Amino acid sequence: MASKIRRNRKEKIIMKIECGCGYIYDTAVGDPDNGIPAGTSWADVPDDFKCPICGLGKEVFGVGK
Repeated sequence: MASKIRRNRKEKIIMKIECGCGYIYDTAVGDPDNGIPAGTSWADVPDDFKCPICGLGKEVFGVGK
């Protein structure tokens, strides 16, 4: 699991947070299929978010690892 942080030209933080199964949540893209619009920070993703691939919870994603 890993998270990557970078800044775009407007200094907006863009994060890619990876679940152990390989699904990547990208803040620039969001997860529109699951009701999370583009630009939604990881902190603003609901705590009950489940990985759309494996079904594990937000707590297993690689933030801070």
